[in-house]
Parts: sequence; structure tokens; C-alpha cells
Amino acid sequence: MIILHADTNHPTLMKQLEAAGHHNIEGYDQSREETLQNQHLYDGIVIRSRYTIDKEFIDAAPNLKFIARVGAGLENIDVPYAEKNGITLFSAPEGNRNAVGEHSLGMLLSLFNKLNKADKEVKEGLWHREENRGIELDGRTVGIIGYGNMGKAFAKKLQGFETEVLCYDIRENLGDKNAKQVGLEEFYEKVDVVSLHTPWTRDTHQMINREFISKFKKPFWFINTARGKTVVTADLVAALKDGRVLGAGLDVLEYEKSSFESLFSNKEKVSISTAEPLPEAMRELMFLPNVILSPHVAGWTVESHKRLASVIASKIIDKYGKGEVEEKNTKVRI
Repeated sequence: MIILHADTNHPTLMKQLEAAGHHNIEGYDQSREETLQNQHLYDGIVIRSRYTIDKEFIDAAPNLKFIARVGAGLENIDVPYAEKNGITLFSAPEGNRNAVGEHSLGMLLSLFNKLNKADKEVKEGLWHREENRGIELDGRTVGIIGYGNMGKAFAKKLQGFETEVLCYDIRENLGDKNAKQVGLEEFYEKVDVVSLHTPWTRDTHQMINREFISKFKKPFWFINTARGKTVVTADLVAALKDGRVLGAGLDVLEYEKSSFESLFSNKEKVSISTAEPLPEAMRELMFLPNVILSPHVAGWTVESHKRLASVIASKIIDKYGKGEVEEKNTKVRI
């Protein structure tokens, strides 16, 4: 198998594929257009999120047998068209689910205990104890939307606390010992915390909006380690300001580039401190004291970096077996 690696990943990915007799081609510096010109040469492509694999790309790759994304989601791939053309799709949600579960819990505990606010104040010489009095997670109801790999990992992390954990998912019979699956009405009525773990699809696009927030019976805390475009930022900011949402931990943002590598397009790269190209809602979000932001790194730990690569390599080898190992080096750089 001749495999194009369009993005850099942990070295274990190519090492495992090479040991299995497959040929690795490093195309990290190639543009999408350059890759298209040579796509007929490859049996498989390994990507993260640098560019989209659409109909044009697939039509230019008559020999393509698989597309592997070293991550959880496949939103940058035209999945129906790929499957129609007999192309196998690989992803690796198992690789970073633990990291996402830990990050979600860390954000939640930081919000409950005002850790970011307190840290900033102490470093500025302020000693505000009463203003930084926190609350406890025990006794509260945590609601998880999307009970797949990531949602289940978060629910597992919550088992050390005396909490009720509910989950909602469009698929049935997913509840387990760590979370009780409920309908939306019960979810809206009971939860104190909402943690989002859904993929970005046509159905989830801008799902967290004014109407959604208004259905909850009590104010809640919001955690999003899934996809930024699932949330209407302006509606979330309005809810944070009027108290319908008590605080938010956001690892992903509506305004990210599709590659997840930047908050802005290349034309808009400026210091965030200037805030000139930022939408008004984002400017407000940045300065709310009850908001914690991180740059899409929930699943981006040292351990998950290697685990993601290993999972993808194993899936490719399990599907296609071992190639004929040649004496020459099986890694080529173009």
C-alpha cells in the first residue's frame, strides 16, 4: 500500500505501517491542489484537519482504498460520497476519549471553584476570599449530550463524585452504569451541568442557541469540548450575562478555522489582544469572568498524541494486512 500522510502525526504511526510493509509518503508541505495532482498514485491517505476531502478530491483518486483521520470526527470528509465509492473510513475516537474526559472534568471543577479568577487576582496582589468562594460538584446533576466515546469517558470520570449523571442521545439504549439515558424533557428539568460531546453535523449545527437554553428549568453550567459551530456564541453570551447560564468552559469556538489550527483565517491573523477582527460576541466572551477558554486541546495530550496514531495504524493493518516488506526504505518524502 502506498500511503500519503498529509499531516504530521506521532512517529509511531509511520513506524507501525512501515514495519507492516507499507510505503509512507510524507506530503506535509503539499497544498490540497498539489495533492490532487498526484492523488491517483496513492492507495490511502492519512489526514488530521488540514483540508477537506470532498467529491472533487475523491474523483481525482481512482485508486484510493481508504481515508484515515487521526482524530475523532469525520466532518472534513464527504462520508456518503466516499462510502458510495467503496472507500473505507477510519477515525480514532478511542485514542483521545480519556483526554477529553479529563479536560471536561478539569474545566468544570475550575469553574466551580473560580480557579482562573482567583489565580489572576492573587497574581495581581488581591486576596479576595469571599468573592472566590466555590461550590461543590457533589449533589448536583450532570447532563451529557452525546453518549459515544467522549461522553462515556466523561461519565466515567464523574464516578468519584456523588452526582447523578444523565445522558441524552438520538440513539437509543446507550445508558450504562455510569449514566442514565433520559428524554429531553427530563434532561431540561433536572440538570445543573450540560456537557456537550456531539459531532458537528447538519443536525447539531448551532444546536445550542437561545431556544435550546430557554428550555432548561434552572440555570446551568455549560462545557463544550466537542465542536464550536454547534454553539451560537451570541446566544450563549446573552445567557451568561443574564444568568441563565452560570458559567462556561469552552475548548472549541464557533469562529475557529476548519483546520482547528487557528481562531482566524490567514488574512485575519493579528494579536487577539487587539480584538479588531473578532465578532462582538467573541469579544464579550473573552472578558466574562465566569468563562474558561482553551485552544481546542481537550484531546491533545502527550499520551493521546501517541495513542491516536497507534489506533489508526492498527486499524489500517487489521483491514489490509501486511504488505510485502522490501529491503529499501519505505518512507519517501516529497
